[in-house]
Amino acid sequence: MNNSDEILIEIKDLKKYFPIKNNFIENKKKVVKAVDGVSLQIRKGETFGLVGESGCGKSTLGRSITRLYDITSGDIFFQGDNIAKLNKKDMKAYYRKMQIIFQDPYSSLNPNMNVEELIDEPLALYTNLTKKERIEKIQHLLEMVGLKKDDMEKFPYEFSGGQRQRIGIARAISIEPEFILCDEPISALDVSIQAQVVNMLEDLQEKLGLTYLFVAHDLSMVRHISDRIGVMYLGKIVEIAKSNDLYNKPLHPYTKGLLSAIPVTDPKKARETQIEIIKGDIPSPIDIPTGCRFHTRCPYATEKCKSIEPEMKEVNSEHFVACHLY
Repeated sequence: MNNSDEILIEIKDLKKYFPIKNNFIENKKKVVKAVDGVSLQIRKGETFGLVGESGCGKSTLGRSITRLYDITSGDIFFQGDNIAKLNKKDMKAYYRKMQIIFQDPYSSLNPNMNVEELIDEPLALYTNLTKKERIEKIQHLLEMVGLKKDDMEKFPYEFSGGQRQRIGIARAISIEPEFILCDEPISALDVSIQAQVVNMLEDLQEKLGLTYLFVAHDLSMVRHISDRIGVMYLGKIVEIAKSNDLYNKPLHPYTKGLLSAIPVTDPKKARETQIEIIKGDIPSPIDIPTGCRFHTRCPYATEKCKSIEPEMKEVNSEHFVACHLY
């Protein structure tokens, strides 16, 4: 676990809107507000978990931070430098420091390239290593992620899903980045393989001093790997806390609902556990509710919630929540 207070990444009022196209014509009045004014800090060496329902904007936030997407507005500070508006050429130095592990390892790997070519591509682009040095590094990287030197000549289709994800991880760490966006890196894998991949990510973090933004649906796995966790709902962060604090004392009604939905393996404990079901569907990001955007599904909503958007406030030590109940 990370004890550093050094801020590696800070985002301020980050927004990413997607224009809606009708018959290939953009309608600038109607937009999907995928990320709508998010501010947070990610400390050097930590794993910051990001959770929420499908469509809440988790992956869009991660891809905006790494500038895979051009943002609509806001600031992204990486080691103190604002990279929010840099062009692709100026971003090259930062792309080396920020890498991504994608959800689907098969679609993120070029099927026409073998393992050596896949991992050599970023090495050839971002380093001055000779061909011999690069091959030696590729062999070392494969061993680090639990694969063999002999796997260099194989193609992605010759591997299982878990092995393909290991190739993706080897590719991501090849140029020694400081920050890695883990964009639901285990959701496409068998349950038996998920724990192996997460444990490997933790080992690599310790060896290489990596910082992770870990986006996932699996709340129990996020608790296991994360130092701090942010809960996202409809483009906004509604709660941020240390991992154990969030799970033991959740504050926001939405967080409570998400956590109560985690399956309990003990039948007796399951019967005793009160489940707070989140009712209704998540509203459209095109037509976001006024006030607190969770009020349409919240059992504690008042008139104030319907008209005034709550501000993020620190309720306990490093435990922030955006809710009128506090």
